[in-house]
Amino acid sequence: MLDFPRWKVLSIIGFLAALCALAIPSMLPESTVANWPVHPRINLGLDLAGGSYLLLEANTDDLIVQRLGAKKVEVATDMRRAKIGIGDISTDGGKVTFMLRDITRLEDARQLLSQHTNGVGNTGQRDWDIAVINSSTFTVTPTKAGIDYAIEQAMDGATEVVRRRIDSLGTREPTIIKQGSTRIVVQVPGLQDPTALKALLGKTAKLEFKLVDTNADAAQLAKGIAPIGDQVLPYPDAARFTAPYIGRLAQPMTSPFDSKVTWPAQTPVIAVRDEAIITGSDLTDARAETDSENPGGWVVGFQFNTQGGKNFAKVTQVNVGKPFAIILDNSVISAPNIETPILGGAGRITGGFDAKSSNDLAIQLKSGALPVALKVIEERTVGPDLGKDSINAGIKASIIAVVLIVLFMLVTYGRFGIYANWAVVINVLVIMGVLALINGTLTLPGIAGFVLTIGTAVDANVLINERIREERRRGRSVVQAVELGYKEASRTIFEANMTHAITGVIMFLLGSGPIKGFAVVLLIGICTSVFTAVTFTRMLVVLWLRKNRPQTINI
Repeated sequence: MLDFPRWKVLSIIGFLAALCALAIPSMLPESTVANWPVHPRINLGLDLAGGSYLLLEANTDDLIVQRLGAKKVEVATDMRRAKIGIGDISTDGGKVTFMLRDITRLEDARQLLSQHTNGVGNTGQRDWDIAVINSSTFTVTPTKAGIDYAIEQAMDGATEVVRRRIDSLGTREPTIIKQGSTRIVVQVPGLQDPTALKALLGKTAKLEFKLVDTNADAAQLAKGIAPIGDQVLPYPDAARFTAPYIGRLAQPMTSPFDSKVTWPAQTPVIAVRDEAIITGSDLTDARAETDSENPGGWVVGFQFNTQGGKNFAKVTQVNVGKPFAIILDNSVISAPNIETPILGGAGRITGGFDAKSSNDLAIQLKSGALPVALKVIEERTVGPDLGKDSINAGIKASIIAVVLIVLFMLVTYGRFGIYANWAVVINVLVIMGVLALINGTLTLPGIAGFVLTIGTAVDANVLINERIREERRRGRSVVQAVELGYKEASRTIFEANMTHAITGVIMFLLGSGPIKGFAVVLLIGICTSVFTAVTFTRMLVVLWLRKNRPQTINI
């Protein structure tokens, strides 16, 4: 019991002192510690610091349309490569339909299509159904299981993209979680104006590079009709250009990519190939840069990966003198001519950007394209005043809890109560230090967990002290009673806190938002309270016993 070497004493004191020191910046105004070289602080959650709350909902109808469009391009490409002649491909009725020109290739076409259907989880279903009508017409129809799986995958991807975009803004500890099958909850503490956030999250940032069809008839484009293998896209900046392949819509046209978007009459449009040269998935970097050719202007520089750079170089080498379209969210933002082969996998996007718009676009491209369009269906801004009241109430509750516990332990256990009180105070500071060290976020439920931890922090000392009392009644000496008290009570303490910790881990893993915040503080509090109540107080008791060698104790 008295074998407590100096190195161990110094290690415990140093460890606890370091964690307590980490808590100091969180107790001082931010302006005071702003110039400190290191000042980890506890972040405050939305309910304490105020901020913005957004509820985003995915437009799954657009996702289905996109899947059909992608399948249409895939089918046309595969059939062309296999030299299987087919007629026009339609996506009417929510399915891909086409007719074979040579019915002797029926089985070849069926096998080719079957290679591009996949099983969905453990459902035993495929993601696409293939059927033959009248011996020559194929229909490729998305199954419900396939659609549900595509929505789930798209929502997982959208959640990750939203997280990357918000992280790029430099916000602290945002909460981004899925809600149901088609919604995402976004909470950003400290952000009082969500306008810029909504604009950033609302754009899908789908980037594609496609060749422009310079043989398209402008008169047909004006009617919204593109040649086979092409698609009509708006090119707003083309209003200042004159070219035979640029048309202007004769009347308003509903976008084939988004039924809620209408292109006004006289919108400049061009025809581009269905198949993309390269997509945003091949980007490795995107950044805002000043335009060396236009002082005061801004551009977005980009860098492709190795394969993307090779593909881009190959296409530009054989299409010198022809235009290609840079397409963002199904709208052409630039259509430069290929003056020389573009080698090295680097380039830039121009389009009348300023510093903010170029930076926003760079963030969107670098974070990846949203696989599904999102719209804000609920928005709330939480002011900091409510959070200030909650913090004050939490501080008041913590102070009351500490004072009552200190008085109870002091009256009940005397000197041993003083040691337990030191453990409580140290435990409070250590919890704050650990939260600051891990850059944790404190929420209102977290404060509840904090107060609960303070209330239960002395449980271990109560068990230890009562066990020492019991050993003294049995006639044990002071040293023996203390040694057995700590040894025997420690088993119960560890077992009780283990079950406590299991509950906290389950809440952390299965909970979200407030529940997870409560669980984090609770788990930290369990670890720190056991250490301070058992190891720290034992050290204090050993130092006192070693110095005074008492024959009796008042406990």
